[in-house]
Amino acid sequence: MRRFALAIALGTLAVSSTVSSVLAATAPCEDTLKTLRAAEAAATLSAADKAKISELETKGIERCNADDDKRADEFFAQAMKVMGK
Repeated sequence: MRRFALAIALGTLAVSSTVSSVLAATAPCEDTLKTLRAAEAAATLSAADKAKISELETKGIERCNADDDKRADEFFAQAMKVMGK
């Protein structure tokens, strides 16, 4: 009985983790852009980092305007990595 309960609990955890990952991956690009801009405003960046972030943000905005949220969010995530976020 304990093994069965453990199996159910682990299965539920695995399903909820997968659902969370899917939902996180499909965040509206407009929301991700707001998060990026807030982080950028609060960060102290070198000129090189600012240029790279600006380039990635521009690419992300282009994809966002084309309703390609997944690709836009990828560019925004790369920009966040440049900031160490």
